[in-house]
Amino acid sequence: MKKGLILLAMFLIFSSCNNDDDDSNNETEYKQRMREFVIGISQYSKAINPNFIIIPQNGIELVTDNGDKSGNPHTAYLNAIDANGQEDLFFGYDEDDKATSSTDNQYLKALLNVSKNAGKTILTTDYCSTPSKVTSSYSQNLNAGYISFAANKRELNAIPNFPNPIHQENANNITKMSQVKNFLYLINPSNFNSKTDFINSVKQTNYDLIIMDLFFKDNNCFTASEIDQLKTKANGGKRLVISYMSIGEAEDYRYYWQSNWSNNHPSWLDAENPDWAGNYKVKYWNQDWQNIIFGNDNSYLKKITDAKFDGVYLDIIDAFEYYED
Repeated sequence: MKKGLILLAMFLIFSSCNNDDDDSNNETEYKQRMREFVIGISQYSKAINPNFIIIPQNGIELVTDNGDKSGNPHTAYLNAIDANGQEDLFFGYDEDDKATSSTDNQYLKALLNVSKNAGKTILTTDYCSTPSKVTSSYSQNLNAGYISFAANKRELNAIPNFPNPIHQENANNITKMSQVKNFLYLINPSNFNSKTDFINSVKQTNYDLIIMDLFFKDNNCFTASEIDQLKTKANGGKRLVISYMSIGEAEDYRYYWQSNWSNNHPSWLDAENPDWAGNYKVKYWNQDWQNIIFGNDNSYLKKITDAKFDGVYLDIIDAFEYYED
């Protein structure tokens, strides 16, 4: 009898770990699958460059073992990352240029502080454009011990003119996350006429860290020499340059997208995001999707490391919520 129970338990464990397309209702499992995805990305990239920086955005629930502030820090996940990104902490949660409710703010801060207390840098992006609200955003984030950016466009396609000089401007050489005092989140190059225009505009700023896309337009990839030009601030100090990469959704404008997927979806490709046309939910635990993202010379992450970015900013970490719901 005991032997049978043991064999049954082993079978259930094996099945749970290996069925890529298992649509489990277990919330803990969907969170854990995302943790394992991020950990795999971290291990792969840090084997190439031990100083490579890993920053997951949103999905802050992953920092505890039960996804709640009452849980214990999830050590393996926290050890794999260098920082956490969080949108809408003080402004923009329900509407751009509108203060986030105290309930949502306190919920997020409680989990962000789990990561902060584990020695990780917290990067927050508030969406606000009214000068008084921009000033309030920077002040509140500074008081909380977070590094922040007040984005005046949800599209993240502009370098703000306010404040001037930028928040906590400095001429320090920035070589690691703990030294960062400010950052620019500029992943949409639609307002720039050319790569040269984009590069020159960013070079004229004094941000300590730049979050940008690997590609300019039409999958025109930035080269290592072009990224190197961006690693010096206008005042001469060195800075970090991080590449954006979505891992919880597939984007039909990316180099990896195949035209027949619109009518003949791969097994891992799911529904289109109603809020972002051309973005599709993915079963992120599926090996075929993960092979697109990392682990081989043709992967998205390998293109990023080849371009000599200092790290990667992982978006749609909170994709687990879609499958939990």
